[in-house]
Amino acid sequence: MYKKFMKRCLDFLLALAALIMLSPVFLIVAVLVKIKLGSPVIFKQKRPGKDEKIFCMYKFRTMTDERNADGDLLPDEERLPRFGRLLRSTSLDELPELWNIVKGDMSIVGPRPLAVIYLDYYTKEERKRHDVRPGLTGLAQINGRNSISWEEKFSYDIRYTTEISFRQDVYIIFRTIGKVLNREAIGQAEEAPNSLHIERGWKPVDNGGN
Repeated sequence: MYKKFMKRCLDFLLALAALIMLSPVFLIVAVLVKIKLGSPVIFKQKRPGKDEKIFCMYKFRTMTDERNADGDLLPDEERLPRFGRLLRSTSLDELPELWNIVKGDMSIVGPRPLAVIYLDYYTKEERKRHDVRPGLTGLAQINGRNSISWEEKFSYDIRYTTEISFRQDVYIIFRTIGKVLNREAIGQAEEAPNSLHIERGWKPVDNGGN
């Protein structure tokens, strides 16, 4: 009952309420991003959602567009200023994903939506993470996030798809809030374009992160 009917309804209501209550925060962050990092304020990127349907995910940008003498973008680590690291460490960069939840692209709790480039590399078992809507947070995020291997992350993701319950979602949400407040294991390595490729020995690719 919860998985089929209540979860989506609660996602919509809670995300909409959060968007309204946090609107002053959105405005302040947007202005600071515009001043410190430039335009566009919102970073958009295609991600696979439920049943691997591609959607556009929204985040506040955290990197500059600095380029070398040849006009090529500098490496990510050189384009990530102190302010961008602050947005990531506090997870403020992910606030625009609340709009994805309202639209129905995402859920509050679920496997994190990773880059489209990974789709061709999942095993049959790992593809099950797309049986549900991707989430703002999930089991992997409260169990180590970037300090655990990809196999462990995928294991948590698949486990979640088979054990969805209201009680577990509430638990994950409160654990996530605690980790964000403590800035514990909060980073963006899970979305770095080559982290999975490096771990599995695949050829590096360009994901165009920001």
